[in-house]
Amino acid sequence: MAGVPFSFEFYPPKTDEQRAQLDRTAEKLKVHAPEYVSCTFGAGGSTLSYTSETVRHLKQSHGFDAAPHLSCVGGSREEIRELLKLYKAIGCRRIVALRGDLPSGMGHPGDLRYASELIEFIRAEHGDAFHIEVGAYPETHPQSEDALTDLKHFKAKVDAGANGAITQYFYNADAYFHFVDAVRRLGVEIPIVPGIMPISNYTQLKRFSEACGAEIPRWIGKRMQALGDDVDSVREFGADLVAALCDRLIAGGAPSLHFYTLNLSKPTMNVIARVR
Repeated sequence: MAGVPFSFEFYPPKTDEQRAQLDRTAEKLKVHAPEYVSCTFGAGGSTLSYTSETVRHLKQSHGFDAAPHLSCVGGSREEIRELLKLYKAIGCRRIVALRGDLPSGMGHPGDLRYASELIEFIRAEHGDAFHIEVGAYPETHPQSEDALTDLKHFKAKVDAGANGAITQYFYNADAYFHFVDAVRRLGVEIPIVPGIMPISNYTQLKRFSEACGAEIPRWIGKRMQALGDDVDSVREFGADLVAALCDRLIAGGAPSLHFYTLNLSKPTMNVIARVR
């Protein structure tokens, strides 16, 4: 891994048990000196306070450069303005700005509808005080009309002032390389960092992937089915597979790697240990 920066994503814990789990994971992953860590934002503001508390904790107790996810969903301009002031006061230098998905049954999308509007709002309020990361979808956003429309939405986020992008996870390296080539042809020059999802529980991964539109190649699914309930074999196969993906991405010029940890240390560490 020498020379390739990487970062980790955590989600905000809600119970004492989850907080202890996050602390154990943070301590173990700290040895890899991540460039920064990010903390997700619950749908519809359900974890709004949890996100800011977790970011503060990751900074103060673990010494991480912690970046909160900030979503358009359910927030008024004033609420987002207050959150930005809070993050600036905490000492956050980086924000992951996302449109967010409206939870089922929730009718109010918030004052800002698109990530590009959120980025414009952050820039209008705080200039260049924050380094802004945005989402990218190498396999096309699940709600997008088509791939070309999706590329235009991505470019709008960059034109609004994004500094970098983190992709949805994927298991087909060509999807990433094709996406990067396509946005470069549109004049986009910001770093596009692959999002990496280690595999430890195939049933859970399948559920996540169906929800977010990430494709699990058929051959991987068939191998996982063949391994069945052999947990150790699933983990070994998953770690080898994802490490090989990371090797190919690095060889192809990926600027860094962003690991979706799910607040677990072992799956991510198993991959890192195998990356050449």
